Amino acid sequence: MTIDLAALPHDFLWGTATSAYQIEGAVAEDGRSPSIWDTFSHTPGKTAGDDHGDVACDHYHRFREDIALMRHLGTNAYRLSIAWPRVIPGGDGPVNPKGLAFYDRLTDALLEAGITPSVTLYHWDLPQVLQDRGGWPERATAEHFAAYASVVAERLGDRVGHWATLNEPLCSAWIGHLEGTMAPGLTDLTAAVRASYHLLLGHGLAVQAVRAAAPDAQVGIVNNLSTIHPATDSPSDLRAARRMDGHTNRWWLDPVHGRGFPEDMREVYGVELPEEPGDLSVIAAPLDWLGLNYYFPQTVADDPTGPAPHARAVRRAGVPRTGMDWEIDASGIEELLLRLTREYGPRGLYVTENGSAFPDTVRPDGTVDDPERQDYLVRHLAACASAARKGAPLAGYFAWSLLDNFEWAYGYAKRFGLVHVDYRTQARTIKGTGHRYAEIVRGHRERGRRAA
Repeated sequence: MTIDLAALPHDFLWGTATSAYQIEGAVAEDGRSPSIWDTFSHTPGKTAGDDHGDVACDHYHRFREDIALMRHLGTNAYRLSIAWPRVIPGGDGPVNPKGLAFYDRLTDALLEAGITPSVTLYHWDLPQVLQDRGGWPERATAEHFAAYASVVAERLGDRVGHWATLNEPLCSAWIGHLEGTMAPGLTDLTAAVRASYHLLLGHGLAVQAVRAAAPDAQVGIVNNLSTIHPATDSPSDLRAARRMDGHTNRWWLDPVHGRGFPEDMREVYGVELPEEPGDLSVIAAPLDWLGLNYYFPQTVADDPTGPAPHARAVRRAGVPRTGMDWEIDASGIEELLLRLTREYGPRGLYVTENGSAFPDTVRPDGTVDDPERQDYLVRHLAACASAARKGAPLAGYFAWSLLDNFEWAYGYAKRFGLVHVDYRTQARTIKGTGHRYAEIVRGHRERGRRAA
């Protein structure tokens, strides 16, 4: 399969992505306090193998080695997240100078390597002290988040121009507070809906904070979205698909685009939102870009006795799946990019995460060949280029992920990396997919030089 590289702009960002808790380690060094993921992962039975992020990829000490890997891949952008408990260990109040200094060093090293940093302020690692005070179901957490965003933007805003407020608030709210399989591990619909509201309020407040500290900043939000298909053409399954689309997509997209929270989903949840005057305009702060994390489509059937949104996933027979048991459908990323363009009119779009986990084997010669992951990458990049050709304002693609890492409740059992990590020795090995990605990046760059 070929990728229409000519459809992508000459200044396209070719990146990789990671998050702080998944790779940094050093959880008790230089003043960092515990996050909800430290607590959750150290609770027996919550993660595969009772794995945790205490060491992870030891990126805190090895970040220069990892930047060298990015240079080898030829990428020109890197999406990282800041650890809130490393910067403000108390959640609010005093700033930890050593925590900020780490991100200073990381930012400077990226820029020295010619790599654009793209900073995500929240990738799920809420300081545990704030969880103990109620967490995201409480309005105060949104306000503390804005204060933290201001601290980080004031420190890094002279060098970082690309900012995301939240990563995948769906996971924080629905999986963390409703399904209970991510931190903080609650199964409470009221708490989940309140958390969803305050996450988006925190987003809007953080947009204001970042722009106040860095007026030229390009600010966006990152959502994980899915194409939703009914299992059958029955009216009940069609309604279930509509509800799942609201739960997965519209609940997160409509408010930030000034449309408010979808009325149909308010009825489904039956939970009063903790609204105060002016909130919706704060949530709808104008954005410079939208980030799409795409991994799989969903096929759903009506489930009237199940939890909200009363729709259950249906497994389609004969469809290829990743090592996560997620269905593979590259057409979904094109469909979503075009839907976002058509329905929400973003100024710019980035694929902020896209990737696949498969079992990896290190060969006797030390190489890692991963043809299934390579195929996944190429097909999804081809779909991205097709969407750009059809008018989607796609400005960059960030492969998930740079490194094999701590994959949340899956622990270290699932590997998404372009680079293989031996967790015993911390040795890094670029996989076949990493080399293939480097070829694609190089091909686009050479095309740009010829065109100039």
